[in-house]
Amino acid sequence: MKTVEDFNFKGKKALIRVDFNVPLNDQLEVTDTTRIEAAKPTIIKVLEDGGSCILMSHLGRPKAKENEFSLRHILSKTAEILGVTVKFAEDCIGSAAEEAAQALQPGEILLLENLRYHDQEQQGDSNFAEQLATLGDVYVNDAFGTAHRAHASTAIIAKFFPENKCFGLLLASEIKNVRKVLEEGKSPVTAIIGGAKVSSKITVIENILAKIDHLIVGGGMAFTFIKAQGGNIGSSLVEEDKQELALEILEKAKAKNVRVHLPIDVITADSFSEFATTDSEPADAIPAGWMGLDAGEKTRQQFADIIAESKTILWNGPVGVFEMEPFAQGTIAIGNAIAKATENGAFSLVGGGDSVAAVKQFGFENNVSYVSTGGGAMLEMLEGKTLPGIQAILE
Repeated sequence: MKTVEDFNFKGKKALIRVDFNVPLNDQLEVTDTTRIEAAKPTIIKVLEDGGSCILMSHLGRPKAKENEFSLRHILSKTAEILGVTVKFAEDCIGSAAEEAAQALQPGEILLLENLRYHDQEQQGDSNFAEQLATLGDVYVNDAFGTAHRAHASTAIIAKFFPENKCFGLLLASEIKNVRKVLEEGKSPVTAIIGGAKVSSKITVIENILAKIDHLIVGGGMAFTFIKAQGGNIGSSLVEEDKQELALEILEKAKAKNVRVHLPIDVITADSFSEFATTDSEPADAIPAGWMGLDAGEKTRQQFADIIAESKTILWNGPVGVFEMEPFAQGTIAIGNAIAKATENGAFSLVGGGDSVAAVKQFGFENNVSYVSTGGGAMLEMLEGKTLPGIQAILE
């Protein structure tokens, strides 16, 4: 697996695909700099070698070339984080980009305008990829968040750099850490899969069953399993058409000696609201008109005990509606248990938008082994798929 560490960039222009698809507020200011900070080690490596960096990224989902999606808005924040002035090209292809790239001196950084201002980016257009490729000497993919897309800048472009292409440090690290769970996980391996829907996690669960010892199912998706087994779940979230599938998963797990753990008790509410009346009920005996919105105390204890015995932990998805304060305790308890297990030598990987948001919100970021930056990309890796952006570098 070639990374930027295998190249000397002295006098070279590195064309780096970064994932600077960062959230902006109404004033168009960056509200979360995680992704920019994550790309910093790769960029600094190139500059310290005596090379220059041309950064390309998308931002949001522009329909036309709306100003709110211009990467110009992240220019000052990027410069502040990198500690280097960042130049800007008004477009990512054509004369504006070419002239700015040609004028770039060693030690300098150029940020190109939003790739998705051109439809050809998402279409994986070869001609568009070739125009981008003319800007640099070495292609570096450091965008894990888009590695599962066969877009021009993530997969197609690599063929124009047959010898001069590699992974950035972030992308290499993401691959390594997912492999630590899937291929090198020390037993017992525990996967905590939460969130709202079974349907979005089916293939993940099926792919990891062969590699885990314990499967903890939490969040809204647990009720599909509980109802399928004959439990009363009141008005809780359920995917009626996925109950058969839930039973199949339980059968497959049993055949592979994987122990599946569902909530024993839940915090219930009489409406989906922060101000609802709440109670605690057995997870399979929720009264009509009430819904389960968080893991109960017995469940938290049971899950914590399993996590404490684990040597490898994968966490994907919260176990309650943590965005509402009364229903955050289950997810916080999971975070605490994983932090403690990590401190005692376990390897813990957290990935998927909601669990990453929870880890940040409750301050567990530095208490787990690795927090993945790519939601969809990490899910597809866990599903056992080969990601186009990774494949293109390996070929």
